[in-house]
Amino acid sequence: MCISPLTVVMISVLYQRPNPATQVNNHKKIVIITGLSGSGKSTALAAFEDAGFYCVDNMPVVLLPKFLVLPIESESDIAGLAFVMDLREKGFLAEYRNIFGTVKRQGYDFKIIFLDANEEILLQRYSQTRRHHPVAPGTSLVEGIRTERQLLQDLKKASDSVIDTSYYNVHELKANIINIAKKMTPLSPMRINILSFGFKYGIPIESDLIVDVRFLSNPYFVPELKAFDGETLKVKNFVLQNKEARLFLTKYIDLLDYLIPLYEKEGKAYLTIAVGCTGGRHRSVAIARAVFDHFQKTGKQIEITHRDINQ
Repeated sequence: MCISPLTVVMISVLYQRPNPATQVNNHKKIVIITGLSGSGKSTALAAFEDAGFYCVDNMPVVLLPKFLVLPIESESDIAGLAFVMDLREKGFLAEYRNIFGTVKRQGYDFKIIFLDANEEILLQRYSQTRRHHPVAPGTSLVEGIRTERQLLQDLKKASDSVIDTSYYNVHELKANIINIAKKMTPLSPMRINILSFGFKYGIPIESDLIVDVRFLSNPYFVPELKAFDGETLKVKNFVLQNKEARLFLTKYIDLLDYLIPLYEKEGKAYLTIAVGCTGGRHRSVAIARAVFDHFQKTGKQIEITHRDINQ
């Protein structure tokens, strides 16, 4: 979950005097993401969010101690807390040493990740996004980048990890951050959704992988099966006992067995595998259920949805 600093301010006002009984366990992992503007902090925060961390962007550093004693919904399911803090907050430089030192002394598992990039790359990124540099008002972009680098020099030296993102693409940076998160805490496994659908009602936009099973014999044209759906035994037997269906399932599940660990390695949080037939009521339902049954036995976090079964 990622929330805005405005939400943090509102919550902090409501909880000026926190009850000690509701204090956050100080063994919780806390990550501060900081560094140069344009170095990829938003991507890093998104990676921590996918890893199960509770995330706040542009967090005012003075609010950190207050935030840590707030009750957080479903705290037991949270891998840790991740905050982006940088020079967008005017008082950051003046306050961070004292605040970070206080949090460390309280016994929290506290780490600072500093993202860096070379000047040429930062100039390219700003020219692509056309955003204003937070330290550049009234001066050139180059001067803003150099001033920010100088101001953050001490924080960079004090950081636990320094990552040069100059030649990372978004996916490579995210994979790097996921690896850091894995070393800090066990991560939530990737969630898989098996989705059956009918092509006549449109391809589901959330799909990551789509397979078309309209090549299989269609129970719709068998009068005694037409009224039933692919979750009934009669239709399942008709679809799955077909030679082509059995061979297809063997090959397709072998492919998924190969692909899914690779998606997990890349830090993907969700994977939607869509199985489509003409109407989404017979063949796709039976095949989707067979795929679901296979992966359920492996202990994966998996669910199944039949989008068009009642159409």
